[in-house]
Order: sequence, then C-alpha cells, then structure tokens
Amino acid sequence: MGKTTRKLDVVSPVPADIDIANSVQPLHISEIAQELNLSSQHYDLYGKYKAKVLLSVLDEVGGSEDGYYVVVGGITPTPLGEGKSTTTVGLCQALGAFLDKKVVTCVRQPSQGPTFGIKGGAAGGGYSQVIPMDEFNLHLTGDIHAITAANNLLAAAIDTRIFHESTQSDKALFNRLCPPNKEGKRKFCDIMFRRLKKLGIDKTAPEDLTPEESSKFARLDIDPASVTWRRVMDVNDRFLRKITIGQGPEEKGMVRETAFDISVASEIMAVLALTTSLADMRERLGKMVVGNSKAGDPVTADDLGVGGALTVLMKDAINPTLMQTLEGTPVLVHAGPFANIAHGNSSIVADKIALKLVGPGGFVVTEAGFGSDIGTEKFMNIKCRYSGLKPQCAVIVATVRALKMHGGGPQVTAGKPLDKAYVTENLGLVEAGCVNLARHISNTKAYGVNVVVAVNAFSTDTEAELNAVKNAALAAGAFDSVICTHHAHGGKGAVDLGIAVQKACENATQSLKFLYPLDIGIKDKIEAIAKSYGADGVEYSEEAEKQIEMYTKQGFTNLPICMAKTQYSFSHDAGKKGAPSGFILPIRDVRASIGAGFIYPLVGTMSTMPGLPTRPCFYEIDIDTSTGKCSANNDTVPNHLCVSYCCRRISVNEYLQFYCLTLIE
Repeated sequence: MGKTTRKLDVVSPVPADIDIANSVQPLHISEIAQELNLSSQHYDLYGKYKAKVLLSVLDEVGGSEDGYYVVVGGITPTPLGEGKSTTTVGLCQALGAFLDKKVVTCVRQPSQGPTFGIKGGAAGGGYSQVIPMDEFNLHLTGDIHAITAANNLLAAAIDTRIFHESTQSDKALFNRLCPPNKEGKRKFCDIMFRRLKKLGIDKTAPEDLTPEESSKFARLDIDPASVTWRRVMDVNDRFLRKITIGQGPEEKGMVRETAFDISVASEIMAVLALTTSLADMRERLGKMVVGNSKAGDPVTADDLGVGGALTVLMKDAINPTLMQTLEGTPVLVHAGPFANIAHGNSSIVADKIALKLVGPGGFVVTEAGFGSDIGTEKFMNIKCRYSGLKPQCAVIVATVRALKMHGGGPQVTAGKPLDKAYVTENLGLVEAGCVNLARHISNTKAYGVNVVVAVNAFSTDTEAELNAVKNAALAAGAFDSVICTHHAHGGKGAVDLGIAVQKACENATQSLKFLYPLDIGIKDKIEAIAKSYGADGVEYSEEAEKQIEMYTKQGFTNLPICMAKTQYSFSHDAGKKGAPSGFILPIRDVRASIGAGFIYPLVGTMSTMPGLPTRPCFYEIDIDTSTGKCSANNDTVPNHLCVSYCCRRISVNEYLQFYCLTLIE
C-alpha cells in the first residue's frame, strides 16, 4: 500500500453513504499531492482537502511516458443505475491500496441541480467513494460557477448587441465600437482583428475601412429567431424552461422568448472538457456559434468581442481539482458535460496530467456517462480524437438486475419496489438478457481495446446468476470477466478486477480504431453510429435535413458526431430492451456545438433544465451548527431514492435518465 492509503473498517450491512464518508478523516490534500510527486508550486490549495493542479505541471513532466489508460462504461442501464461511478472508484482503490500501483481516478464534477433535486450527488457509493463528499457535491472549487458567469456574460452580450444595432446607424455603431482616444485617433482592440480576418479585411486602422467594410464589421445583424444561446443556472427550476426577456420599458420593445438551461448543459462545459490547453480553450470559446446573421452566416463569441473575457472567467476552471478516495488514492475531478447533448466525459487535461503523474506501469481510470453505446462511443470518437490518447482497456459494468430487465423482466421504475423477478434467482432472464452485454462487448472491442467486464454484485444475486453473466461475457469475446463487491468491501472487493485490468493493459497490442473518419458527410457519420446500435437505416425530419444542409454550407462537416438519444435502449425507443435490430433511427433535429467541436443530432426530446420533485433531496440536507459539518436525515427515505444529498452512485450527466421518468412529480 502507498504512504497515503488507509485501511477501511468495513461494516455489514453497508451503512448509508454519508455515514461511511463521515467516518473517515480525509488526509490533508498536500499528502495526496506529495504521493504524486507534486510540489507546492504545482497546485493551489482550496482549503484542507482540495487543490487545483496547475497546467504548468505538464511543462515539467510532458516528456515522460504515460501510464495505462482505462475507461469505464456500462451495459444499457436500468433507471436505478448500475454503479459505474462506484466501480470506477472501487477499481482505483484496489489498484492503489491493495495492488500497490500508482493510480489516479478521473471523474466528472456533479451539478448542484440533482444534488438538491432527485438523484443526490455523484461521489460513488458504499465503501468506494470520493471524499469529502459534501465538498465534492457542492461548490467544489467553483468551476461550475465560473461556467455560469461566462455563459451568462455571452447571453447578455448577444441581446445587448441586437438591441444596440436596432437603434443605431452603421456609422454610429462603428464609431461607438471604435471610439477616438485623447488624440482623436481610433483603433481596433486586439479581439476585433479576429472579426476583420473572418471578413477578409486586412486593414489595421479604422479610418482605412471603406463605408461598406465599416458596415460589415460593425453590424452583426443577428437574426433573433436563430439565437441558440441560453442563460444558465446550477439549480433545477422548471419555471425557467420558457421565459420572456426584454419586457422593461428601457428595452424599447425588444421582447424575445427564450429559456434557461442548467449550467452543466452549457457548451462552455463541453469546451472545458475537450480543451487541451489554455490557448486551445481561448480558441474554442471564441469559435462558439450563438446564432446566425439574417444572411445565414454563423455569429460567434469572437464576433461579439467577448471570447477573451470568457477565457479570463474560465482561467482557473481549466485546472483540475485534486481530491481523494476513502482509501487515500488520488482523484482528479474536472468538468461535467451532459452525456446526451454533450459527450459525458471528464476533461482531457485531467487525463493528460494524470497519465504523466502515474508514469509507466501506473493507471488512470476515467468514467464515460451512460451505457457504452453512448459514453464509451463518445469517449473514443470525440474525446480521444481531440486528446490523441489511446486507452488500453475498457471496462463494461454489468449487473444481474439490468440483464434480467433486458431478458424480458418486468419494468424497473425508479422509486418503486423491484419486482420479485429481480430479487430471486431466474437464470432464464439473465441468460436471455446477456445479448445486451454481448453487443456492448462487440462494439467496444471494435475500437481496438481489450474489454474487461465488471459484474457489480448485489446481495440478492445468486452465484449461478453471477457465473452466468461471467461466462456470457467471456463467450462474447471479453478479455476477462470479474465479479466485484467494491460497494460492500471497498478496494478489497475489486482486487480481482484490478488484476484483470492490469493484464488487459499489459496485453494491449492494437491501435485505436475510430467508428468513422471525419472527412465524410454528416449523414454518413450519423449512419455509421446508427449501424452500431443495430439500426437498418436513418430517417431525417424536414428540420434535420435543413440543419444538415446549413452546417454543410457553413463548413462544419469535418466535426465528429455526438448522438443525443435515450440511454435505456440501443434504439430510439426506451422500451426496446436487449439488443434490438432492424429498426429505423429517427433524427428529429440536428444542432451544433462548434466551439466544443461536435455536431449533435437529436433522436428524441432532450430536457436541459430539470425540475424539482414533490420531495426534493434538500429536505434531507442540513448543518450541524455545533461542528459546522453538513448533516443528512437518513431515516425517512429509502436508500434507492435520496437518502442524502450525496448517497447516489450516479453522475449529473446521467441525471436526466431518472428525471425523464419523473416528469409527473
């Protein structure tokens, strides 16, 4: 065991997650940093148990070799989740605390929306958790607040520009954008040269522009109906799903209908997750498209002159946050993009830093949101394209419960007791449902990585059922399949998984294979992904056809695809369990996150502002005024609901899978 790892006092039955978390005294974060050979100049402290690791560390370790890279995905889940976050943490605790390997866990930051809403937090579960739990699930180091501020600054800039352009002539607009200095001379500020270059104007002095050039430069002529940028806040609030702005008398009738999204749905979050450096983030933020001009040209943040300011607001958020697991292994928490309208993975910069810190023979384990058909697919085709990194092993988390559902078992509904079929032995359902696992294995192996199946064991599973899953995984081509009990036993319950992952990494021989090349059309890429789902073809709505035509005309065809579909089935229909085939995948709409760098087709309706239920998790949250510690009432709500604000084993990016089932709260 490493210097910072600690032995857990495991209790049975497993206590509530918050009780486990509060029973362990975290180490000072400087001790975790020292274990990774980070000196005090490599990080900024945020209290005793968190620190921001500075990107400058890459300047010192950039030339060293990487460790092994492991991604954790899952089978198509039930609404209850199958424990990917818990497995990710448990695997790392096994590698670090029991197998004496250098390891870093890389996970996403949770939103406060579900923390106070339905699902609770995202720190893992049982004896496989990130701590301190309350700090992890609440403000952390302020990254989401920075995203909120940057997003809303851009929203304000859009509406303000539309307002001012509507009330001023081209000449007046130009003069106000380029006011004279004390000597009476006008000049362009640095960011304005980006717009001039876009317009093909190579002049450097305002007075040299012709009246036509001045007009083109000054007037963005944004079509209000085309604006896709929304304001955000990190709270679930159903009453902000549709709002009207500009009703004040000073806005002179500039009324526009819009909506709020939850902060983690902002494209700025996706930019943070996919950026590779501060310079790269500056370019991505500036390229974000907020709408079109009335002539159909894309309008960007840099056109509005705000790209630099957005980067300033995000300059600290780009640094990953260092934390620890219950057993003292290091964790990097960074970014939390949705797994449907975005790619559902933690940041590239966190992974790159971690791979250098663990070095050859060490391990970096990261989690991909939702099932492997969504999260792992986007990890490979989007995240790895931009990072240039290649995983040696992909873990697929499976449960007997989910496979019974895919084998024809009764419906599983969050908040309702499980049917008897899920808590008593039924080999027939398990074996029939393994077709879902087999397709996930086949799809993941196609990327050229070794696949290890982690069978997340529940107390109601029988030995025969667990072995049936294990054997089915091996028959489907998995490198190995391991039964795990990390929720109940911490890292000790995932030692066999750690050994299997180590062997899979050591025996990795293939190069990374993408599902599609970037130099084909948007439709060709969509259809390649649809084929991996089992679809026979794709059907596009009239709106989707128009959007594809527009993005093609605007020159965005070379971007990867980020499919937004249900996580409950390979198909578009959540009711089609198992491994459906022969269906036609309907594309309702196609949208783009140009700054982040992907096109996202919408297979269904995606809510980006969750609502609160009748009894939100905030009922269970309070503070012990004598100690200043967060407390939670664990006695009134069943464990599969919101026992506490942070008892869940699921991340914000998977939150909507529960939300979609609870529209009638």
